[in-house]
Formats: sequence, structure tokens, C-alpha cells
Amino acid sequence: MSNKALNNEEIKEALSKLEGWEFEDDAITLALTFDDFRAAISFIVRLSFEAEELGHHPEITNVYNNVDIRLTTHDAGDKVTAKDLELAKRIDNLEM
Repeated sequence: MSNKALNNEEIKEALSKLEGWEFEDDAITLALTFDDFRAAISFIVRLSFEAEELGHHPEITNVYNNVDIRLTTHDAGDKVTAKDLELAKRIDNLEM
């Protein structure tokens, strides 16, 4: 998978096919709310398997039942690449 930074149009087009993702400050982001802390942490654990498979290590913040995800590719100067979009697709496919 290429570590080439994508342009704004490529990112916006890809995000139009994903639920809830936004593009801001050279990153794609997603904010999720779960029923409780256990559900939020369980989701983060499942996400970690997908991220590790891709060799991608996203920024994840958790406060009680809220999970915020920020994706960029460090090797591309902290810009959005196809790797970020692939992880976003995989995250969307995880059962909430």
C-alpha cells in the first residue's frame, strides 16, 4: 500500500463512502459513543488487531464511553494516505 499523501479531493471522495468520518487538520477523524466503558474498550481492542495487521498505529482517545480516532501516516509527513483510508474502512466494518 502506498505511503503517498493523497490530495484533498481524493480524501473527500473516499470519505463520502464512509460513515461519520471527517477530514480536518491533515487527518481523518471519527468520534464514536458506546453504551459503556466496557463496550468502548472492547471496540478499541478489536480495532487494534486491524491496525496491527496493516502496520498502522492510529491516535485513539478514550473517555468512558467515547472513542475518538485520528488517522494519518507518519511516513508521509503526517498526511492522509491509502493506508489511512483502508484502516478507516476496516474500522467501519467492525461490529459496534
